[in-house]
Amino acid sequence: MVMKASLQLRIGTQLTMTPQLQQAIALLQLSTLDLRQEIQQALDANPMLEQEDEFGEQAAVEPQEAEWSESIPTELSVDSDWSDTYQDMPSAAGSGSDGPDFERQAAGQSLYGHLLWQLAMTDFNVREQLVAESLIDALDANGYLTQPLNDIRDGLRAQGLDGLNQREMETILLRLQQFEPTGVFARDLRECLMLQLATLPEDTPLLVPAKRLVRQFLEALGKNDMRLLKRRLGLDDEQLEDVIHLIRSLDPRPGSAYGPTDDSYITPDLVVRHDNEGWHLELNPDALPRLRIQPDYASLIKRADKSQDNQFLKEHLQEARWLIKSLSSRNDTLLRVGREIVTRQIGFLEHGEEAMKPLILADIAEAVEMHESTISRVTTQKYIHTPRGVFELKYFFSSQISGQDGGDSHSSTAIRARLKKLIQDEPPGKPLSDSRLVTLLEEGGIAVARRTVAKYRESLGIPSSSERRRLR
Repeated sequence: MVMKASLQLRIGTQLTMTPQLQQAIALLQLSTLDLRQEIQQALDANPMLEQEDEFGEQAAVEPQEAEWSESIPTELSVDSDWSDTYQDMPSAAGSGSDGPDFERQAAGQSLYGHLLWQLAMTDFNVREQLVAESLIDALDANGYLTQPLNDIRDGLRAQGLDGLNQREMETILLRLQQFEPTGVFARDLRECLMLQLATLPEDTPLLVPAKRLVRQFLEALGKNDMRLLKRRLGLDDEQLEDVIHLIRSLDPRPGSAYGPTDDSYITPDLVVRHDNEGWHLELNPDALPRLRIQPDYASLIKRADKSQDNQFLKEHLQEARWLIKSLSSRNDTLLRVGREIVTRQIGFLEHGEEAMKPLILADIAEAVEMHESTISRVTTQKYIHTPRGVFELKYFFSSQISGQDGGDSHSSTAIRARLKKLIQDEPPGKPLSDSRLVTLLEEGGIAVARRTVAKYRESLGIPSSSERRRLR
């Protein structure tokens, strides 16, 4: 066979990530605390920037008609595919290091933000990334995947991800299960513990019987049936005690260590309030400082002066104007997304969790005409103050469960709230079984499987009916 060399011309389009667009997207994904640090760094480094005395929305930038001034667009787009954001993007902290600052990125983040950060560092293609983001969205606060894979797959198919099959979903899930914290993306306690045991060195004492106990006899351990465990595992008392000690050293809730532990340290980005005219959403005036151009330094710039000092002032003036515009664009995007979420979740604001509506990233993305990855950035580590408390914007998203006979659908958050209320109101001496809970939910027009009820109950940290009876 003779190979012939040839030239081919291919025409295509590609998004060029300018430094200004990179800055706008980087600011959008920062939490309020991190953004304050970023702003302080800019104030320290740029003499053209100064902070106004009062807090509030970013002041508008007065256009300066000058020959040396590069024009800044009226609207600065921060919308792009997630994969575009991380191509050759410098770290948000501007530390000047060659690689990402792993400790800084992970510290203080929510579980959701920490997983998205790891996802950005993984070589997923665009299709795999969309699936991975949906799987991350489906995690509960403990790091468990509470929604069945086939439900997530069907939802992605409905969004236009054609040809997605169960095997592909399982393959992506296996890769995500290698993320930190170890045990995340497990679908139940058994899988969570097995994932953690799999990371231990092979020469760990009694590792093999520990894996077998978790895989086959976890229920017996929960019932404290030591006689059965010794017989089935072929261990003596001391060995069994060491195996149980190893298992108890694992973390059954790997995601619980992430996220804010004290609401007093959370500064909400948005505030929703109610008056005679209805519900209103606005930016928190205390969240970020107002920035403006330092007028004294700006007046020193001369149009035709090519000196080094004058050029230094010009460059810093342009950087200052871009930063102020990026902050303004961030606020506009946050308001647009926040208003759409509030509009769709009025029921929650008025009646609580049981009135929460099903909502996914694609719903908001379509409404505000942005990419889903942009909505993911906007809702991560951004908080809203409501009459019912302070919540991360991501809290308002939940999967959909169809009602009986094609009736109204229900969000997983609402179903969990309903389950919690049913269990709280159950007779003290006669706890409701999962089967009975399924029946009561069906009477309320919510059709769910028994395994779904069990998963939701476990995600709420509520023991089974037999354990509740014993505790009482």
